[in-house]
Parts: sequence; structure tokens; C-alpha cells
Amino acid sequence: MLVAVVADEQGGGVLQPLAPSGVPVGPPEPVADLAAAMAAREHADQPRWIWASGAALYPALLRAGVRVERCHDVELTEALLLGHAGRWGEPRALAAAWGRLTGATVPPDPPPRVAAPPGAGQAALFDAEPGPAGPGITALTRVYADQLDRIAATDEPGRFRLLVAAESAGALIAAEMGAAGLPWRADVHDAMLTELLGEPSPVGGPPRRLAELAARIADAFGLRQLHADSPAELLKAFERAGVKLPNTRAWVLRGVDHPAVPLILEHKELYRIWTAHGWAWRDSWVRDGRFRPEYVPGGVVSGRWATRGGGALQIPKVIRRAAVADPGWRFVVADAGQLEPRVLAAVSGDARLARAGATGDLYAALARDAFGGDRGRAKVALLGAMYGQTGGAAVPALAVLRRSYPTAFGYVEAAARTGETGGLVRSWLGRTCPPGTAGVADDDVGDPDAADDRHSPRARAARSRGRFTRNFVVQATAAEWASALLAVLRGEVAGTGAELVFFQHDEVIVHCPAERAERVAEAVDRAGRRATALLFGDTPVRFPLDLSIVECYADAA
Repeated sequence: MLVAVVADEQGGGVLQPLAPSGVPVGPPEPVADLAAAMAAREHADQPRWIWASGAALYPALLRAGVRVERCHDVELTEALLLGHAGRWGEPRALAAAWGRLTGATVPPDPPPRVAAPPGAGQAALFDAEPGPAGPGITALTRVYADQLDRIAATDEPGRFRLLVAAESAGALIAAEMGAAGLPWRADVHDAMLTELLGEPSPVGGPPRRLAELAARIADAFGLRQLHADSPAELLKAFERAGVKLPNTRAWVLRGVDHPAVPLILEHKELYRIWTAHGWAWRDSWVRDGRFRPEYVPGGVVSGRWATRGGGALQIPKVIRRAAVADPGWRFVVADAGQLEPRVLAAVSGDARLARAGATGDLYAALARDAFGGDRGRAKVALLGAMYGQTGGAAVPALAVLRRSYPTAFGYVEAAARTGETGGLVRSWLGRTCPPGTAGVADDDVGDPDAADDRHSPRARAARSRGRFTRNFVVQATAAEWASALLAVLRGEVAGTGAELVFFQHDEVIVHCPAERAERVAEAVDRAGRRATALLFGDTPVRFPLDLSIVECYADAA
């Protein structure tokens, strides 16, 4: 059963039942209490809800105690369809889709909302964005029907429907994880910061350890004072010492013989912790024993998730010591190791690489199969093929890969060539890369100076785009596998008391009672196998998950 839903700013809204084709099968039903009406429908028949944007509506429903099982997110779907048509980046909100469908003005999307840290105050239920009222239930139902027609017209409609379903489910999971939050011990975090950084400054400056390091760095250069967090000041200090550097990145500094270098590297690491996950971060983002970031499904062009505020996807391992399960509970941490190489084995159709991917350690299998047992060379070759690393030590390894696995190598090479000429490439389910310009313009074809100058701006741009599209076909498909894993796992743990609390790229954390941890781990493993079958069917490639049952996130393998 399908039900379209729009909300108003008073907590009410309109519901309308739809046929599978998207055609309304009943009149619009105005309701004064939208949350109560949706909760009743969920309890009775668990419909698939058709709504404009889950990011706008679902958090408010969760606050009202309504958990939705299934949805179709018009905004996320519109973005996928626009990308498939080579129109990536055009406005995707319901108002824009309605404008395109009716030939009216297409308004720009509203600017992204600034993330509010937990405890900063909650908006009223279904609080409307400022400005004119958005399109109503008629626009929603007609845009949905139009999207169904456009999905059916894609290259692989079956796969694209799975992409839309996974993307829409991701919006539900993102809101639920933000509401649940990752258990976080503020006292452990505080003690860890004091251990690493020293006491915080009473006047708001750097903590004691950073201040001491800055003084020692200045002394190593023979200076009275130096701002160690300023690349410009560090470059000037090195130049006065007779060392001219292009920048102050860590890999550049490690090649410099100067007593200040180890101090600067230590300062960089601690300064990053202080600014990104220090006391100010803890005070802003941790409330009631939970870290609650705002996840953005499909926030990266490849379909990988992003976050809006809180830096959830870049938590250093040392900071993870503060992520501690509730008393009597455990974390089940699942990490899909070697995900992208396994995706390449599955999507390329290379039978020999697929056989290697049927084992636990893909790189070790490649080493035994084609690299004389040298796992390091096998890894360099496979990563080089996927990421476009074609120089240095990668050259001989890539030559072996090209000879031994020509189908897989040809798959990413074809994606690179398409990208270099400005073409579009797609993931396994149909997510499409942003359009680009050709590296050599049409009117330069036949001009050897333009076409053969590998150092020209056009050629450099072409190679850069080729590296992007080479990896896009793999990384975007890996993101789809991870989204399918989440969607299946959400269903597996529903009603068990376990909760999804964290996700980054290819790692997921489930928080559950300790006595259920083993069963949850089995459910996670099952979800991984089901996600593989959903995407790739009967493939010999395996996507094993490294599973850990721990009390502290930092203890996960």
C-alpha cells in the first residue's frame, strides 16, 4: 500500500492513498494530527510513505514517537534521476521537480540547513521553512508518478529501483541513528583530553601541552615566539634556517632533518584533536550520554554519506575510547574489509579475479595467483588500477595485473577513458557521475600540439577526470553495497531492542543488550550476505565482515 503525505506547520497535514502506478485511489484526507494519523496507518498496514523529503519530515516524526518502515523520498530520487540524465546538480526539491513537470519556473533549492548541536533547541513539529508554502499533495502525487515513469526508462530499471529504495531507506536510517546517538562517556573524553593535551587554558587559548610544544618549536628555530599552527610562520622559520619547503604537510616535513620537525608533527596531531574533538566539540555535540551527529545520505557525489556538523566520519581512534556502550550493553562493530577491490571483482565479470575474491584475504589470493606470493605488490597493483596510480612502484605491478586480470583492468580503464573525454559513467545500480568537459576540445582534435602535450592544462584536466571516473564506478558501487547492508540490517534488528548507532563508509555499529550480542553479530553477517545477493546475484565474490563485540569502540579490531 502506498500513501502520499505532506505536512503543514501546525502539526497536521494531508494523506492520500495511491495505486502502485502512483495514481491516487482515494481523495486527499486532511488530518489535524499528522503524527497520530501516520502512527495509526503504520500499525494497521505499514504502507510505503511517499514524501517530499525524509530529512525534513522524519526527525519530527521520530520525536513524536512514530517509526516508519518504508518510504520513497522524492527529493533523493529526483537527484538520482537528474544525474542519470546528465543534469547533476540541478534543483531537486519537490518545488523544482513540480516546476519542471508543469513547465513552470524551476525555483532553486533552499540553502542547506545549518546543523544545530543537540540541546540547541528543537523546532516545532513539522515547522515549515520560511517563505511561501510549498507544493501540496497534488504536486507530490504527480511528481511521484512521473518519477516512476522515468525510472522505468533508465538503462537498468530493476537496478535503479533498488538504488532508489536503498537511498530512501538510508534517509530513514540516518534520522534514526541521529535520534539514537552513539553512547559517549563525557568523563572519559575529558580525562583523555587532559592526558593528551594537558589542562585547558583558563583564558581560552591552547591547552598546556600545545602551549609548551609551541614554545619548544620556537626555541628550536631560535625565536622568542612562533604560532606553530600557522603554516606561513613555519615556512618562514624553515627558510631562515636554510630549508625551503613547498608546504608544511606531514609527509614533506618527515623528509627534513631539523630538530623542530618531530615537535611540529606532534603539535599537528594534538592541535587537530583539540580543534576537531576537544572540549568545545564535546560541549556542543554530546548530550545525555550520546553523540548525535546529523548524517547526510548520498552527501558525496559517489553516494557515500557525509555529516553536517560534528565530524562523525573523522573520529580519531584515540578519541573512540570515549564511545562506551551502556552498562549491560555491547557494541557489535562490523567492518567490510577490502570492500572496493571486491566490488571490482564482482562488477567487472573477471572470472579469475572473482575466484580470488571468493577468499578471505583478496590481496593474499592475488599474490598467490599472479604476484609470486608478494602481497604488497598485489595490493599496489589493484589499488593503482582503481585509483589511477600509474607511476613509480605501481608500473611493474600494474603490468602483471593487466596480463593476469585483463577484464577487470579493462573495466576501470574504460571508465577512465570515458571520463577523459567528458563522458558519463555509472555505478552498478545506476548512480551517475557529474558531467565534465573533455580534456581536449573538439576543435583541437587532429592538432598534435593540443592532443599530445601531456603537460597542457587540457591534458592534465582530462587525466584528473579519468582518475575520478575510474574510481567512481567502483566507489559508488561500494557505497550502494553499504546502503543495502544498512537497509537489510535495519530490518534484521527491528523489534530486538538493538539499535543502529553509527555508520561511516564501510563500518557500522549496532548497540544491543550484552546477552543478544552474538545473535546481533549473526544478523549483521546475514545482512552482508543478503546485500551481496541483492546487488550481484549469484556471484562467487564474498564480502566478509570483520565482526567485533566490544564495550568500547576503540577496542574493535
